[in-house]
Amino acid sequence: MDFDLSEEQRLLKDSVERLILERYGFDHRRKYQTEEAGFSEAMWARYAELGLLGLPFSQAHGGFGGGAVETMIVMEAFGQALILEPYFATVVLARGILRHRASEAQKAELIPPIAEGRMKLAFAYAEPQSRYDLFDVQTGAEKDGDGWMLSGTKGLVLHGEAADRIVVSARTAGGSRDNNGIGLFLVAGDAPGLRRRGYPTQDGLRAAEITLENVRVEPADVIGDPAGALPIIFRVADEAAGALCAEAVGCFAEMHSITLKYLKTREQFGTIIGSFQVLQHRAVDMFVELEQSRSMAMYVTMMAGEGNTTERERAISAAKAQIGQSAKARSASSRSSSMVASA
Repeated sequence: MDFDLSEEQRLLKDSVERLILERYGFDHRRKYQTEEAGFSEAMWARYAELGLLGLPFSQAHGGFGGGAVETMIVMEAFGQALILEPYFATVVLARGILRHRASEAQKAELIPPIAEGRMKLAFAYAEPQSRYDLFDVQTGAEKDGDGWMLSGTKGLVLHGEAADRIVVSARTAGGSRDNNGIGLFLVAGDAPGLRRRGYPTQDGLRAAEITLENVRVEPADVIGDPAGALPIIFRVADEAAGALCAEAVGCFAEMHSITLKYLKTREQFGTIIGSFQVLQHRAVDMFVELEQSRSMAMYVTMMAGEGNTTERERAISAAKAQIGQSAKARSASSRSSSMVASA
């Protein structure tokens, strides 16, 4: 596999990292978090100006024709600042559904306003009882003339409170844990019968609990086969996990940078603590974990388009395992530095 970035990809990486450096420090993030939406609308518009919102969509539908590598680059840069805007919800999760399942008419309707920053999407797939089982869907969809009526509850819908349109998974047939009989439906954020309760998550993002009571969905808003959407949901979940791996690597890189700056400036026992050999070893350990995680994030990015479901899922699982282990190791190293400094 060739892990070298092209010239265009390097320019993308430089421009996004420069934007984050200039406009997304800790003070900026705290300020953005206090805005009404829980994130910065100005930054969202800036992402649109830079083409980031249309980056992974095909040029035929108003995007810029980027792929998994471009998404990895953006997510890693965004991970450095833990951005609050609904990029992951709209451009990764919902985009995956549109790419793999939507009709040409639906793509023509939705992708241009997304790319221009005029529309935000969310994906409502989780339910209170489902935990990690994507097939556990109790929200029901009943036929109503030529349309459908949706009723049920969805939980932890990332940026569901701010979404203009919500992609909802609902059961059209079978039992609540059957693999078949699941469909995807586009619902307006202000649709009659839909209620949203927003709240902050642990990392400062926004999510929502969504209740649907006889929410009508017209035929044009049914995404693909109303009984065979589960394979697409699994695929989108795999792609989203890969994007989150890249975001985690960006976070690790920033942690490593902050720790090195601290070691080079903090004095204890009359000297810079970075001169202590034990902390130098810890810093090297952090760097090794960072590079291992970055390698796995690159690997899973290359595997995102793998048609073999088993191979793709193995790659995702391996990346998640490595990055999870690295996160623990890096946290331990950071704590060691702080303990020495406070001794």
